[in-house]
Amino acid sequence: MKIIVAIDSFKGSLTSLEAGLAARDGILKISPTAQIKVYPLADGGEGTCFAITKTLGGNLKTVEVTDPLGGKVIAEFGEVPSKKLAVIEMANAAGLPLVPEDKRNPLNTTTYGVGELIKIAIEDGCRDFIIGIGGSATNDCGLGMLTALGYDFGIGIFGRDLEKISAIDDSNVLPELKDCKFRIACDVTNPLTGENGCSAVYAPQKGATPEIVNQMDAWIKNFGELSAEFLKLEKKSVAGDGAAGGLGFAFRSYLRGELVKGVELVLDALNIADDLKSADVLITGEGRLDYQTAQGKAPSGVAKLAKKLNPKIITIGLGGSVADISDDAGLDAAFSILREPMTLAEAMNKNVAVKNISETTAQILRLIECYK
Repeated sequence: MKIIVAIDSFKGSLTSLEAGLAARDGILKISPTAQIKVYPLADGGEGTCFAITKTLGGNLKTVEVTDPLGGKVIAEFGEVPSKKLAVIEMANAAGLPLVPEDKRNPLNTTTYGVGELIKIAIEDGCRDFIIGIGGSATNDCGLGMLTALGYDFGIGIFGRDLEKISAIDDSNVLPELKDCKFRIACDVTNPLTGENGCSAVYAPQKGATPEIVNQMDAWIKNFGELSAEFLKLEKKSVAGDGAAGGLGFAFRSYLRGELVKGVELVLDALNIADDLKSADVLITGEGRLDYQTAQGKAPSGVAKLAKKLNPKIITIGLGGSVADISDDAGLDAAFSILREPMTLAEAMNKNVAVKNISETTAQILRLIECYK
């Protein structure tokens, strides 16, 4: 029997890999001759760098870059030298958790550190980039990132500096950028500006007042128009441009990036499809399986892909909590790993979670073995 294990993290309890290995141990208790392959899983957000880098045999690298407020932070990213691939989570350099609550204000934050990570990866020989852009503290439309890569707007690097943009100079842009490919994990469809744009929808979560929202929306509209004219863009705006405070726009327009649904991008990078085609069982899951699971979450994404490639495969979901799962989530069945009443703190204890996943998986395999 061939079994693929691809479980997302149980946030606050187990990493994706830890959850997957626990399920593997449960399988081996019942079916010691089973052919098992464990894939770390993510949906383009937290954990994406680790999942892709480790699966592809790459290395994690830590470097010092500029943080959202202009200070310094140690940020991690992944490199896979054999593929000239870099995997970056922008939140490691410009994420909201890096900014104390009393200092959150998108006028005063920058994506400059994200550009520094890209530049370092280019210097290391990377030319293929996978970028996760969730969890940003910024609304600078990629101004900081682009400046770090050599674009000159004649101003500073923070959100507040968008007000003063009147010209664009690309004479000092890194020449290697023309040889680089950027794929961006982007699950939002917000346009750059307007009532559904990055300023109106997301800037308040980053500390913006209504006045700041209106100011930044106008500044970003001007920046978008200047950019479209300078770059001769066929499409001035597309769905997803507003992601991460306009970083989606910066990647798409200046770096010719492709905006891709997070789970699709991760699954493609992991090259999991070939194994799914020949597998008998897929075991997936995450901390909570519910009505949102079918809406772009990683367990549903891998289950749907498995069914598309291999209609006979059995797809099983595991969750700490299981409720109201849609029929179109791609799962044949879903099981809670909780085996007795316990508090949330007890359930999230790492040792308890490992044991619960292992023992639940073992029981599932007993049932499957009965009908082989």
